[in-house]
Amino acid sequence: MRPLEEAGVLTVAALRESTDNGGTECLFNERQQIYALPRAKSAPRMADRLREALERGQPVNAVLNPRRGVVQKVALLSDRELREVEEERTFLERPDRPRRIELDSIDPTTFNIVDHYLKFPCFRLCTNTIPSYAVAKSIFDFCAAQSCHLPGPPAISHCIPFQYVRDGCYARAHKMRQIIEDQFGYCCEKVFSFANQGNDRLWVRADKWGGCCVDWWYHVAPLVRVRVRLGLRFPSSRFTIELVLALVIDPSMFDKPVLLSTWLLAQENTGCRANANLSMYSIQPGSAYEPANYAATAFRTDPNYVDTHATLIDYRYYTTCTGSSVPSLPM
Repeated sequence: MRPLEEAGVLTVAALRESTDNGGTECLFNERQQIYALPRAKSAPRMADRLREALERGQPVNAVLNPRRGVVQKVALLSDRELREVEEERTFLERPDRPRRIELDSIDPTTFNIVDHYLKFPCFRLCTNTIPSYAVAKSIFDFCAAQSCHLPGPPAISHCIPFQYVRDGCYARAHKMRQIIEDQFGYCCEKVFSFANQGNDRLWVRADKWGGCCVDWWYHVAPLVRVRVRLGLRFPSSRFTIELVLALVIDPSMFDKPVLLSTWLLAQENTGCRANANLSMYSIQPGSAYEPANYAATAFRTDPNYVDTHATLIDYRYYTTCTGSSVPSLPM
C-alpha cells in the first residue's frame, strides 16, 4: 500500500498545466511522482507559494498524498530553516549535458556501444569496467535479493524497496551504486530519463508488481559498462569482436541487466497512455543523486547516504499496485 501523507522539505522543479483535467501539476526534484494541486479554495494560494519558491529557487515544507497524487499543504521556510537546508545540500560539480532523444529513431545495434555512440565525459572518471555479462548478472541478482518484499534480513544495512515503483528510484539507485562500487569494485554511473518538455510523462507498466501503469517525470538507475565478446563465423574464418556496452541495473523494472536502449524504451509504454513520451536522458557520475532543476542540468549529491537510507526506510513497506501479489506489511 501507499501512505496517505508524506511530509518533507522539497524544491519545486516546475509548475505546469495538466492535459488530463486542466489543473496544475507540481513537480518536485526530490520526487519522481507527478503531483497535482487540489481543486479547492486553497489551490490558488498554494500555487502562489509554490511559484514564489520556484522563482527564488528555495525549498518549501510540503505535505503530499502519494495515493491520490495531490499536494495537500505548502508552507514557506523561515530564514533560519533556509540557511540550514542550504548548509546540508551539496551539488554535483560540472554535470554532463543532457541529450534530447526520439526513441523511435534509436538503432540498438549501435546506440548501446560506449566508445561508438555514448561518448559521455563522465566515463573518463573510472576505467574499471565489468569484464562480462555473467558478472553483471551476478551484481544484478545480489541487488535484487536485497528487496524489502523478500523474507529474511538483507545482506546490507537496509533493504531496497524495489516493490515500490511509484517513487524512490533515486534512493534505490544510490544504494545500488554503493554496492557496485564498494562491494564489487566496478565503475558505476547513473542514467536519468526525463519527461521535461511540455506535458511529457514517462509511463511504465509495473509487470513485476501487479501490472498497473505508473507515471513519472523522471527516473534514474545505475548504469554499468560491460565488456562483451561476440564470435563471428564465416565459411573460411572466424573473428571475435570485443565491445563495451551500456547496461542498466534496475530490479524495479526488469529481471536482469538490460541495454540502455531497452530501459529507455520501457518508459514510453503507449499501452499505458498514448501520449507517453521521454524527452531526454542524461548520464552522470555515480555520485549524482537526484535532479536539482527541471532542465536536467544540475544534480544534488548524497555523499554520506543519509537521504538514501532515510528514503529506503520510509518506503520499505509500500507496494505499487492495488491488489498486488506483493505482501503489504504493517506501516
